[in-house]
Amino acid sequence: MATETQAPFAKYAAYAGFVTVAALLVFSFVSTSRDGELRRRCAATCLLKPNYAGANRKAPDFELTDLRGHKVSLSGYQGKVVVLNFWSRTCGPCLEEMPDIAELTHVLKPMGDVAVVTVSADEDAEQVRQTLKSILKDDVPFPVLMDPDGKVVGGRYGTSMYPETWIIDKRGVIRARFDGQREWSGPAIVELVDQIRRGGFCPVEARDGEFTGDGAKLCESMTGG
Repeated sequence: MATETQAPFAKYAAYAGFVTVAALLVFSFVSTSRDGELRRRCAATCLLKPNYAGANRKAPDFELTDLRGHKVSLSGYQGKVVVLNFWSRTCGPCLEEMPDIAELTHVLKPMGDVAVVTVSADEDAEQVRQTLKSILKDDVPFPVLMDPDGKVVGGRYGTSMYPETWIIDKRGVIRARFDGQREWSGPAIVELVDQIRRGGFCPVEARDGEFTGDGAKLCESMTGG
C-alpha cells in the first residue's frame, strides 16, 4: 500500500509514462505520415527512372521559329510546366513515340498550366509538317519548332541522340530528362507532370539513371534496385 509521500510520485510516474507513450505514438504517426507523403511524391519519379533528375539546373532559354514562321521562345512559357521533346523525322523511335506525345498533349490540356513543345532538328518545315500529318492522322496538337542548324538541340542542350525529352518546371528549372523512346501517355508521366506543376518535388537526384540524394533509398525500395 502506497504511503501519502509515495502516492504523488506514483501518480507523476504514471502520468510521465502516459506522456512518453503518447509522444511515441505521435512520433510514429508523424513519421509514418511523412513516409507516406514522401512515397506519394516520389512514386512517379522512382518508377519512371529518368536519366537525369534534379533541381539545380536552369533550362537554357532559346528562340526558334515554328511551322508557321512565328518566333517562339522558351521563356515565353514561364509560369507553365514545359514538356520539351527533341526529335527528327529521320529517327524511327521519334516517329514511333509521336502519337503518344500527341495523346499526352490532349491529356494535359485541361490542366492549363502545362505545355508540350517539340523541337525538330530537320531542315525542311514542309517535310516535317507532312511527316506529322501522316503519323498523327489529325491536326498537330503541340507547337513544332525548327532547329535546322542544331544550335539549340545540340549547342545549348547537348543532345546528340533522339528522341530526348525534358520536363521543366514553372520557374524554368530542369526537373527531369528522359533519353530515348518512352510511353508518354501512361499514368506515371501524367502524375509526374502533375506533381511538378503543384510544386511537390521528389527530393531525389538522378545521373545516368542512377538515383542519389534523400529519396534514393526510397526509390530503390520501390523499384527493387
